[in-house]
Amino acid sequence: MKLLIVDNFHHKNMKALEQLCCYLKWEYDYKWGNIVEIEKYIPDYDIIYFPVRPYDPSKFPNKQFIFGPHFSVFPDNRIVLINNKHNNSIYIQPSEWVTELWKSMNAHQILPIKTFPFPVDTERFKPNTHRNLKNKVFIYFKARDPNELKFVEKMLLKLNKDDIVEYKIFDYRKRYDEEDYITWLKLCKYGIWIGCHESQGFALEEALSCDVPLLVWNVKSMNQEYGSRYGDIPATSIPYWDALCGEYFYNECEFVEKYNEFISKLSTYKPRKFVLENLSVDVCGERFEKLINL
Repeated sequence: MKLLIVDNFHHKNMKALEQLCCYLKWEYDYKWGNIVEIEKYIPDYDIIYFPVRPYDPSKFPNKQFIFGPHFSVFPDNRIVLINNKHNNSIYIQPSEWVTELWKSMNAHQILPIKTFPFPVDTERFKPNTHRNLKNKVFIYFKARDPNELKFVEKMLLKLNKDDIVEYKIFDYRKRYDEEDYITWLKLCKYGIWIGCHESQGFALEEALSCDVPLLVWNVKSMNQEYGSRYGDIPATSIPYWDALCGEYFYNECEFVEKYNEFISKLSTYKPRKFVLENLSVDVCGERFEKLINL
């Protein structure tokens, strides 16, 4: 199988797609620029992937086309430019809640909207085998009300007044070095996550891959992104999650109860197991094969 990838897109997704192709033993290549030039290469490939821009797949009815998920947050006029009269195209979204959102906006009437998460790099994000060194904590903060971060910091110190809690804040909007993030994750016994809606949530999944249990201040709506103008649209911070990963809550008044429960069960969580079973390269590779064989 040969895959042609058109244009650059998010580096996490690019790396994940390359890992998928290596696992599946597919050939792949990148092309970008003028579409007339790109069209010269399409006959040589089985699958054509346009992550960031539309194209008319009716020009090549015997080829399979994949679009997305990097067009836009909501369906816009670009998706209308995809002529799927030969039923040889799909649009992918990283998680089910976003797929359902796009369907609610009738995008599925233009072409099928399918759910496909990109795999987590479980080799780069792997745990520290010396568990006795895991004595730190991290707080991840992404696009939420700054007062919520202040509250969590205050409560973390209050609930651990008899112990010294060494913690570090990773603020998405202020940017941080990924190597620093990995180094700290390897030393953490747990993390507290204060994030907005996520279509997949790579950074959160990478923490789980390092076997760090999380206490997540989850969202119910896209309008909980601080400074955004989103409407009251149902959403989540944790599209991929189960009881192996940790605990989550929605309201400030739940924090103390959930934190105490989380700490009491800390040794029972197995977040890396969840990632390996649901978001590893081999699992996502098999999912990708099924996706193109629909």
